Amino acid sequence: MTTKQKTTKDKILHFLKKEGALTVNEFTDRLQITHMAVRKHLTILEKDGLIQSELVKQPMGRPIQSYTLAERAEYFFPKSYEGISIDLLNDVKELYGDDSVQQLFNKREERLTNEYISRMSDKTPSEKMQEMVEIQNEKGYMADLSKVDDHTFEITEYNCPILEVAKEFKVACRCETEMLKNVLGTNTVSRTCCRTEGDNHCKFLVQFVS
Repeated sequence: MTTKQKTTKDKILHFLKKEGALTVNEFTDRLQITHMAVRKHLTILEKDGLIQSELVKQPMGRPIQSYTLAERAEYFFPKSYEGISIDLLNDVKELYGDDSVQQLFNKREERLTNEYISRMSDKTPSEKMQEMVEIQNEKGYMADLSKVDDHTFEITEYNCPILEVAKEFKVACRCETEMLKNVLGTNTVSRTCCRTEGDNHCKFLVQFVS
C-alpha cells in the first residue's frame, strides 16, 4: 500500500494544526525551502481562506507576521463521525431522556474497547501506548506520544474527528477516557486538556503501576 506524499500545502496546514501559530522564518526552518517559496504558499493559502495572519509586536524591533489556521481549514482535517449524528442524538434525548444518550455512548465505548483490547495482548506499557496512538491515528486523531517517566506517558490529540458531537454531548469525552483506561489496563488516565473546554488540543496523562 503506497502512502500519499504530503504537499507543501499539507505540511503547512499540519504544522499550524500542531503548533497553533508560526512565522515565515519558522516555516522556512521546518520546510527547508526559501523565504520566497514559503511566502508564495502562504499567500495562496490565505487567499483560499485556509489560514490567516496578524502582526505581532516584539519586545524589540518591528512587528512580525504570524500565521494561524482559519476556521475553514477545520474541514481539511479528518472527520469520522462513525455514524453519530447530532440531530439523531438530540431526537433520542427528546424521546427517551438523557439516560438513553448515556447508554448509547456506553455501548460505543464497549464496542471500541472490545475492538482495540485484542491489540494489547502481551505488550509492555510502552508498547501499549505506541499501539494506542497508532489506533487513534487510524481514526484521524493526529495523535502524538511523549514519555514522562518509565511509568507515565502523555497522549496529545491534535484533531478531534467527533468534535461537534463532543461539544454537544460531553459524555463522549468521558467515555473516551474510560475506553483508554479499559484498553490500556490502568485506572490512572486523566484528561488534562480538552477541545470542548476551549483548549487547542486534547491531552491525556496515563500512568501504569510500577
